[in-house]
Amino acid sequence: MRALFLNPPFIGRFSRTSRSPAVAKGGTLYYPIWLAYAAGTVEAAGFEVSLLDAPAAGLGLDEVLDRVSRFGPDLVVLDTSTASIASDIAVAEKVKSARPGAFIVLVGTHPSALPEDTLRRSASVDAVAVGEYDFTLRDLAKSLASGGPLEDVDGLVFRNGEAVVSSKPRAKIEDLDALPFVSSVYKKHLNHRDYFFAAAAHPMLMTITGRGCPYRCFFCVYPQVIHGRRYRKRSPENVVAEFEYIAANFPDVREIGLEDDCFSADRDRVARICELMIRRGPRLQWYCNVRGDLDYELLRLMRSAGCRLVTVGFESGCQDVLDGIHKGEKTERYRQFARDARRAGILVHGCIMVGNPGDSRETLARSYEFAKELNCDSMQFYPLYVYPGTEAYAWAKENGYLETEDFSRWVDREGLHNCVLSFPGLSSREMVGLCDHYLKKYHLRPAYIAMKLKQALFSPSEGLRSMQAARIFFSKLLRGQLGNDAWR
Repeated sequence: MRALFLNPPFIGRFSRTSRSPAVAKGGTLYYPIWLAYAAGTVEAAGFEVSLLDAPAAGLGLDEVLDRVSRFGPDLVVLDTSTASIASDIAVAEKVKSARPGAFIVLVGTHPSALPEDTLRRSASVDAVAVGEYDFTLRDLAKSLASGGPLEDVDGLVFRNGEAVVSSKPRAKIEDLDALPFVSSVYKKHLNHRDYFFAAAAHPMLMTITGRGCPYRCFFCVYPQVIHGRRYRKRSPENVVAEFEYIAANFPDVREIGLEDDCFSADRDRVARICELMIRRGPRLQWYCNVRGDLDYELLRLMRSAGCRLVTVGFESGCQDVLDGIHKGEKTERYRQFARDARRAGILVHGCIMVGNPGDSRETLARSYEFAKELNCDSMQFYPLYVYPGTEAYAWAKENGYLETEDFSRWVDREGLHNCVLSFPGLSSREMVGLCDHYLKKYHLRPAYIAMKLKQALFSPSEGLRSMQAARIFFSKLLRGQLGNDAWR
């Protein structure tokens, strides 16, 4: 039994694992984290595995099909996304033609949210693995190898003649320490220098220390569609052991990204991880995604353990808008957090969304003033992107705010983000225009430029990073191509 895990070609360096999949103007390309975890899990079960990331390796369809023919897989797993679903199914059809006997299964947020719709798009797709799919694919490989019934594979929606059959839902994985280090899968199957994160030192690695998120933000796709709203965690010892593995096996890696939806959901655990890092090493630099409510003492401990940057979804500077998207945070707490992070020496990349329920030109102007007050190291302004399976998508669809239900239009012809949301008082074009306007206005402020010059004086490495980012920023500004994701 041979299993091929494929991140298929689409448009250039299309980043499916991103929470809003697209080609990023800033060059960011995420690791295929979830596909790699599943590949490692199936490989650990004794099956021969190949993990192929076409966007990262720059492979076109012909090259992918050649590798499919040479590897001869019995099981092919294709990663997908909303914007690329039509193309991904077309790739699946080509793979089926090249390897008629292969069982083809699609994974990702889009088929998890719309499994029956996905299957009915093409007879070449045999199944969808819904939600968290590591053990689903392991059990599917065992079933295919032994000739067992697919009904016994939890988490599978599959074709049975003309019918679509759903097995029992798959329980979430509780013992995350039992999974292989995703970095060990990268080591065997991928070239880590192919990946890039605009806010991090290169080369970098991305890993996950926990799955799910306990908060109720109505737009966030992974907690609602894949991992659930209960935060399940690797032990601090296991997390630090992976840092040690990375230090020993990737000596050129300069930064590690902890890509949990919310790394700070369990603050006691964060503190324990930091204490172990300080005690045991290795002193690798890292960044993470957190809530904007951490206190100074924890931020200071994180900085001592090597944390350089945190990414925070502030989303809005208006309390009523935050309440409307179930953010569960207070603007006053955000202000204190920004002061504490600055005092602790941790950089903050902030995010403000445009197009939330209750948004207007007036609320967005207030959010911009709020962003100025926070004065983060960088600030991203972007439209609300809505994906099937989320409360945000249901809200937009029920109210007639979607301009289209053609999923290919979630990105433009170049694979860049496209806003498909319009509502009274704010059209999609106005949202994109406002994002562009505030992005430029924020980063061209004299006070901001002075802050960056002072930062460069005291930290030459950060100065170099800022210069590289500024070069991209101004080149896009001069060409009129800045867009809303230039800092990704």
